[in-house]
Amino acid sequence: MREGPDIARIAALVADPVRSTMLVALMDGRALTATELAGLGGITKQTASSHLAKLVGGEVLIVEAQGRHRYFRLAGSHVASLLEALMVFSSDAVPPLRTGPRDPALRKARVCYDHLAGEMGVRLFERMQGNRWLHDDLTVTELGLDKLSEIGVVPADLPSSNRPLCRSCLDWSQRRQHLAGRLGQAILGRLLMLSWARRLPGSRVIAFGQEGERRFSEWLG
Repeated sequence: MREGPDIARIAALVADPVRSTMLVALMDGRALTATELAGLGGITKQTASSHLAKLVGGEVLIVEAQGRHRYFRLAGSHVASLLEALMVFSSDAVPPLRTGPRDPALRKARVCYDHLAGEMGVRLFERMQGNRWLHDDLTVTELGLDKLSEIGVVPADLPSSNRPLCRSCLDWSQRRQHLAGRLGQAILGRLLMLSWARRLPGSRVIAFGQEGERRFSEWLG
């Protein structure tokens, strides 16, 4: 009798090449239709619908109806973390040694579901830890609360959720941790709202302007 989590079932769902292509396309947090995902996977809409039904049934995706359209998105940040970790593992298995995306802009800063990843995301997390904004258990220190308030982020005011406030996420390109969780989402939201960075349309790239990057660096200290 099998005990424990059914790893094989989830692995089989994600392992299919067409399904993995569609899942990676949803890594930026967007919701896409079956038609859009079929185009990305190079398959018919009917075939895409069959794959998507399996992913929804396996709780990897959720589907939302809006008018006549049905939109598919990742079931949560835990799915994005799984995909990011698989990207790390698959990159390890194939040369060259350079890891992650080839596009320098994606390597520098990108969205990972709803938080900042890439060089800038890893830098943020490492400075938060090094400057003691976070305790070892990833709870926010008093100094961290003060520094976060400088950019208008107040953890106590964030919407309540079962999702953790702070969680580490292994970065695909950097092979180090970046900040996920509700706080990671809030910080990225403020960086965009302050115009220190902007999200390129139709892309996972987060582009920092020269002034925005300077102010980001000054804030990190």
